[in-house]
Amino acid sequence: MELTQGVRFDSLALQPEMLRALTKKGIEMSTPVQAGCIPPMRAWKDVIAKAPTGTGKTFAFGIPIAEHIDPESETVQAVILAPTRELALQITAELRDLCAFLPGIRTVCLYGGAPIGKQIDALKRKPQIVVATPGRLSDHMKRRTVRLDQVQTVVLDEADRMLDMGFIHDVTRILDKIPSRRNLGMFSATISREVLDISWVYQRDPEEITVRALEDNKPDILQYRIEVDQNDKVAALARIIRQEKLERVIVFCNTKGMVERLTKYLEMEGLDVACIHGDIPQKKREQVMARFRRGELPVFVATDVAARGIDVDDVDAVFNYDVPQENEYYVHRIGRTGRARRHGVAYTLLADYPSKMRLDTIAKLTGNEIKTARFDESGRLIVPEQA
Repeated sequence: MELTQGVRFDSLALQPEMLRALTKKGIEMSTPVQAGCIPPMRAWKDVIAKAPTGTGKTFAFGIPIAEHIDPESETVQAVILAPTRELALQITAELRDLCAFLPGIRTVCLYGGAPIGKQIDALKRKPQIVVATPGRLSDHMKRRTVRLDQVQTVVLDEADRMLDMGFIHDVTRILDKIPSRRNLGMFSATISREVLDISWVYQRDPEEITVRALEDNKPDILQYRIEVDQNDKVAALARIIRQEKLERVIVFCNTKGMVERLTKYLEMEGLDVACIHGDIPQKKREQVMARFRRGELPVFVATDVAARGIDVDDVDAVFNYDVPQENEYYVHRIGRTGRARRHGVAYTLLADYPSKMRLDTIAKLTGNEIKTARFDESGRLIVPEQA
């Protein structure tokens, strides 16, 4: 089933408490992926959904899960697996919003890089919903600190990325330990060979939902390539942020080392900047992301994996300081701007021939139109529409 439109939430026969939670958030209309997935998941059917990033997938599975939970029970009834701790934390926060008027539903978030003792204490409070990264959930299963024998619903969010990151053995081990599940939902930006393999083995006659990237759903993103001298790259980036009066931007680098160096360079340029990558302690990462979400941090530098799960609707612009190594990374990066039907901008800085060639390949294979912008003699950025 291909979808291009959502419906009003009050037409989906949701529980009054759920409608109240959505009203509290000011939400009346569902997105296409929500309209397509909520009815079959509420009917305990398996679902495989292909939808672009930023289309509201968390509510698509979160609403049916919350409505199915028996708050009187002290067993784990739903497991949601996510590839990164940032995404797991984001899902947990959104589930808590959905359960605002459903007392007795407890959610726990399990992820690596955090003290396992605190998570064991949280599990002792008998949560009905477990949101987890596959590796850390496997650790808890080995320690017997979590029981999954009563789980009814399993969701794999960003399934393509999770399997790309090497979690396939953890995922299959977890699924094998949940024989009693009634439905399995798989949500993915792309349906890769690995995603299909999992579907064939573990799903029964799944409802297939595809959200086509029509004009309505496609992010409105102007994309520019800018050729600069390697020694002028940092200054060029800072110049664009100031000239365009950008108040909230994400800058992507390919490596942790480059993230660290660029953050220091931008600080020297006088910008308020912070970064996250895999080697930064979890507590610090959460603090940085919280500042960015609240609009208190104008410039945020990150690697691809670390930035997944940032759910901020009004990012002014995305910068590719490094051209990504994979085509999909480019799509995910620029998808951080132009969300919620807002206008967005993505800039890619090119300082050498291999980067230019790689961006040409990305543009060709992803179907993105990337226009050339340049600096004039006075150092002002000239984009094609203004030329």
